[in-house]
Amino acid sequence: METPSSQPKRRGRPKGSSAKSKDEREKEPHSSGKMRGSASKRAAAVDEEYVQWKSLVAVLYDWFANHNLIWPSLSCRWGPVVELGRYKNRQRLYLSEQTDKSVPNTLIIANCDVVKPRVAAENHIANFNEEARSPFVRKYKTIIHPGEVNRIRELPQNKNIVATHTDGPEVLIWDIEAQPNKHAVYGAAASRPDLVLSGHQDNAEFALALSPMEPFVLSGGKDKTVVLWSIQDHISTLAANAPKSAGSGGSIIKSADNPSIGPRGIFHGHADTVEDVQFCPSSSQEFCSVGDDSCLILWDARVGNNPAVKVEKAHDSDLHCVDWNPHNDNLIITGSADNSVRLFDRRNLTSDGVGSPVHMFEHHTAAVLCVQWCPDRSSVFGSCAEDGLLNIWDYEKVGAAKDSDIESDEDEEESPPGLFFQHAGHRDKIVDFHWNACDPWTIVSVSDDAETSGGGGTLQIWRMIDMLYRPKDEVLAEMQHFKDHVGKCTPKSKG
Repeated sequence: METPSSQPKRRGRPKGSSAKSKDEREKEPHSSGKMRGSASKRAAAVDEEYVQWKSLVAVLYDWFANHNLIWPSLSCRWGPVVELGRYKNRQRLYLSEQTDKSVPNTLIIANCDVVKPRVAAENHIANFNEEARSPFVRKYKTIIHPGEVNRIRELPQNKNIVATHTDGPEVLIWDIEAQPNKHAVYGAAASRPDLVLSGHQDNAEFALALSPMEPFVLSGGKDKTVVLWSIQDHISTLAANAPKSAGSGGSIIKSADNPSIGPRGIFHGHADTVEDVQFCPSSSQEFCSVGDDSCLILWDARVGNNPAVKVEKAHDSDLHCVDWNPHNDNLIITGSADNSVRLFDRRNLTSDGVGSPVHMFEHHTAAVLCVQWCPDRSSVFGSCAEDGLLNIWDYEKVGAAKDSDIESDEDEEESPPGLFFQHAGHRDKIVDFHWNACDPWTIVSVSDDAETSGGGGTLQIWRMIDMLYRPKDEVLAEMQHFKDHVGKCTPKSKG
């Protein structure tokens, strides 16, 4: 697999800034002069905000785990549940390690113990060590990746199968259970992917999606195209030449001497790099894409390779991310370098080619890098950005009347319509996050801590307290029940 000589665009880390482990940056001499002063001021401001957030952890979260990463990770994804327990479940977690080449870049498969709701003790949630590795996250297997891992996506039909994007034109497919465990030491040979998807003519680094309907793969890249594959095409090419095999754990990936397939379709319509893609939840033939040309494009492979609908100016800058609502096929969210998230209804996307969003969500102060709908509530989604914040929004709350007796005018200015939770536990840009479909309202998020700490990253697994998202009447009834219980248990003073 050859990589084109053109330099890849780095969203998570500016190109030219080498990755450093947290151990390495602690040994480096401090810089002097004006740069050190400005960096110190920024670090002090970040630390002050972090201390304020940490003081509220026990109040805001039902469960929280902080895991210090030696190397930064640009992607994090939940895998399958592998063990059920009384108080916690064990689940696979997919991460990456972006190194400085002193050791290989890797795809990490970890076991994560996900604590069940209303189990974690308050003092345990509050008293975590931000400089240590969490006991809830343990490495299970290491795959030596041929190049940096920019994006990881799991196959919905079999979450042991994952796809990765690197700094090259191909998409790599991995059967996690079949891959041998490797030691990431200098000079170690790269692991061999189970399948290679070819079709791009230039680097394809970030735009990657897998269909919930069929084992279809979607990608976008610097060649300005969107490319569609079916993993089933690999199986059909082997059928005449290889005996049937159960594979590894029912894997749909079967071995071959030359594990590579071409695309089912290449779609042209963008004028610049395609930054993200997403399938329609109810169709493997319909999908959307966004790019650095500020366009949102809807495609339908059944009618051809040209855009079905093209929104010429969906945002005021590059678009970084897109997601399609799994509960409502009409709703799509996008995130941009203009710091905003926009909600579109595909029945009314444009007005003379210019984006016509249902609503604009503006509370980030830097470029939005990832957006994703909540799998547990149709109106809720999250967005993370280079400002180090992960915002949770509910579009049904937009325009809802606020109780003037509870919130002041100042509160209304600070909290825009729709924003009902803000995760502020990261001290640097949050490059990725993922809702856990197997454990309601549980999120994993990862930050690249290069600017604030000089290297490494932070992985956090968290679940907000359920009183924040449950129906108001239900929460008030529970609080009243608790108040009555406390009243019964409190000794009455004798007159």
